[in-house]
Amino acid sequence: MNPIKHSLIFFLAAIPFSLFAQETTVKFQKQVIAYESTESVGVFDVDNDGVLDLISGSFWYKGPQFIDRSLIGQVKRYGEYYEDFSTIPMDVNEDGKMDFVSGGWFEGTLIWKENPGDGSEWPIHEIAKTGNIETTRGWDIDGDGVLEIFPNTPRKALAFYKKTGPDHFEKYPVAEMHGHGLGLGDINGDGRKDLVISTGWLEAPSDLKTGKWTLHEDFDLGDASIPMIVADVNGDGLNDIIVGQAHAFGLFWLEQEKSGDSISFVKHEIDPFQSQYHTMEWVDIDNDGQNELVTGKRYRAHNGKDPGGKDYAGLYYFKWNGESFSKNIISYGPIGEGKGSGLYFSVADLNSDGWKDIAVAGKDGLVVFKNLGRPNN
Repeated sequence: MNPIKHSLIFFLAAIPFSLFAQETTVKFQKQVIAYESTESVGVFDVDNDGVLDLISGSFWYKGPQFIDRSLIGQVKRYGEYYEDFSTIPMDVNEDGKMDFVSGGWFEGTLIWKENPGDGSEWPIHEIAKTGNIETTRGWDIDGDGVLEIFPNTPRKALAFYKKTGPDHFEKYPVAEMHGHGLGLGDINGDGRKDLVISTGWLEAPSDLKTGKWTLHEDFDLGDASIPMIVADVNGDGLNDIIVGQAHAFGLFWLEQEKSGDSISFVKHEIDPFQSQYHTMEWVDIDNDGQNELVTGKRYRAHNGKDPGGKDYAGLYYFKWNGESFSKNIISYGPIGEGKGSGLYFSVADLNSDGWKDIAVAGKDGLVVFKNLGRPNN
């Protein structure tokens, strides 16, 4: 990077974010759950008591207070990383108890962990050997109401795994190679869900099992976020793409423009001053009927070696104001004060008050941000 440009970015990143952000319209209360350093947290009802629990790393935390925790099983550690790169709820064996799907970089294996329901450690079952897994997402690509499993395996083949019965998954190949980053959504408006990768978008065939996916190399996004969000940002009827730079500075959206059958994209900056926007969610956080972008800095994504890797951590929501995105701070500051986003976080109404809360893990701990709504709400 040009030294002058890098110095400018560092200077801007050091300026208090209040200069760039509107005052937060929704308030949050921070609850530290644990000082673990796993980077994924899921939310589901582990013990079937009707209350949502947290599932992260080696433990699950009983809701709604998340004080009592129980062992799932020790997760292997490799340097600063735990081999726990996603937490996708799914009753895999269809026994009425929620399990979860996970996997990691170092062992390169897609797995599911079985909820025993009796307090014992959770058995681990292999789904597939995939190669290094950056993280994994569950998306219903075929509209049957059951999530398919999409591991992002950079520099390796792209495939997803469809659950076809209790403890049984079928592999659906997509492409021989893909990079860092993955998104799902209908790009061309044909009613089918396409896949977005770092080097373009893959047009879905009518037959997902045997059809050929067509790559449209309309952009090159580098090490992109997982997920990239496919959504109609500006309300013009065309789906756009929201992208974070997972291991560099930058957060932006690609506005889709269409002329006949020709599709192109125009890049718009959202936040060029923060690095390591590795994961994000598109969800209505302020109960106005419109989705907001919830994302943040993945603390020590590459052990502090990424550009901006030693800058303050932060978690934000970005609200579309009709022309651009306004940045709202949920948490920002040095370690112990600011909180990053990890690899996989969850948004859910944890205390049944009608407002969605945020559970976020990372090398900077496991935290819940309770959504208090708007002041005087």
